[in-house]
Amino acid sequence: MRYRTMIGCVLILVFLGLWVGAAGWVGSLIPPDNKLAQLIYYVVAGIGWGVPVLPLMSWMGRDK
Repeated sequence: MRYRTMIGCVLILVFLGLWVGAAGWVGSLIPPDNKLAQLIYYVVAGIGWGVPVLPLMSWMGRDK
């Protein structure tokens, strides 16, 4: 396994752990009776993690 791939995998796991924790915490601040706001937030939070991960995956796949 190349070092770049190993470093990228560790960074992705750390980032996703932080993302899930932050998304859950912010999601708990949305009032439970506002289902539309919760739906919109969790859709954005569920898709939004890919934006910072895609450049990292591209970096991992580059050859020397």
